[in-house]
Amino acid sequence: MSKAKNPPNLSIAAVPVEVRRGQVTEQLPREVFRERFMARFYDPAFRTEDEALARLEAIAWDAYSQSRKSPVTSKAGAGYADPDYDLSVEWRAAKERIEVAQARQRDPAGRSRVLIVNASSRNDYTCPSEMSKSFRLAKIAQGALERRAFDVDFLDLSRLNSDRDLHIHPCKGCVSTAMPLCHWPCSCYPNHSLGLVNDWMNEIYERFAAAHGVIFVTPVYWYQVTSPLKLLMDRLVCADGGNPDPTSTHGKKPEEAKRIELAGWDYPKHLAGRAYGLVVHGDVAGIEGSRRALSDWLGWMGLIEAGPKSRLDRFIGYYEPYATSHATLDRDEDMQQEVVNVAQAVAECVEQIRSGYKQPGDALHTPRAK
Repeated sequence: MSKAKNPPNLSIAAVPVEVRRGQVTEQLPREVFRERFMARFYDPAFRTEDEALARLEAIAWDAYSQSRKSPVTSKAGAGYADPDYDLSVEWRAAKERIEVAQARQRDPAGRSRVLIVNASSRNDYTCPSEMSKSFRLAKIAQGALERRAFDVDFLDLSRLNSDRDLHIHPCKGCVSTAMPLCHWPCSCYPNHSLGLVNDWMNEIYERFAAAHGVIFVTPVYWYQVTSPLKLLMDRLVCADGGNPDPTSTHGKKPEEAKRIELAGWDYPKHLAGRAYGLVVHGDVAGIEGSRRALSDWLGWMGLIEAGPKSRLDRFIGYYEPYATSHATLDRDEDMQQEVVNVAQAVAECVEQIRSGYKQPGDALHTPRAK
């Protein structure tokens, strides 16, 4: 459990703990549950297995009606607030992998590593049947880093639209009830009772933890970043103040989490100190606002901007046809070099951080952490 560094505000600590309820208070009717379960087996090829599917549906209904979110657990053991708590073995495994990645990231003898996030929804196996310009730009950044002997981890969020049953499930907003209810890493998923499985985030948390720097490359969709990137951003809230000990709240017990927060919480920034760069592109509008929003988000998380040349927002074919946008990018050698500059700036910042650089004001006390 995170230790409070700041004394609690006594006036806040005296507020009675209250949990407001009354929104969605009943489970699904059985017939609705069955219809949704069977929708995955719409293909007539499954009809020979209808009896088997009915048996599986009955098992799934029992898990749902009994709320068996984490059906396989073990005692938390030493090092946790409640050693006797039945802790999800899947959550524990994710936490242990993240701890290994963090240790590798902190090893001064290890190679520098940058995570590149391609945020476009498109690839050859999606409906457009064409690669994205974000992918091309991200690969330019990857090449620039590899020429500097950096390790590069390439996270392609378009796979959410082309890999079968791969998901970043939505954030449930546990933090809005109380910060300690938001666990690091996220304990909301997998939720086996709801069938919310194959969540990519436990792997993604590990990949962020292992990196010394991160570069986001995103197009603009309706004046915003892409929906895959927004899902990732929301699910990274647990890295900004999240509780590393779910036993302290006995899972999702809001009353306990509220008491802990009101007693004083230090909002640990689990990914702070990593360098970041941004490449935001569009064709008509929205690039500056999206780039600023990303900068504000990453700064709040404690990541370090790698200087003015690490932030790039550009139009590719301003008001030109979509059909020729790849050819336009081919001709825009200046933008390609600017993407190289983003990668170079992040690489230089990573080297400085690993040599002991601290941001100005890094040691200053934050009177209103959140």
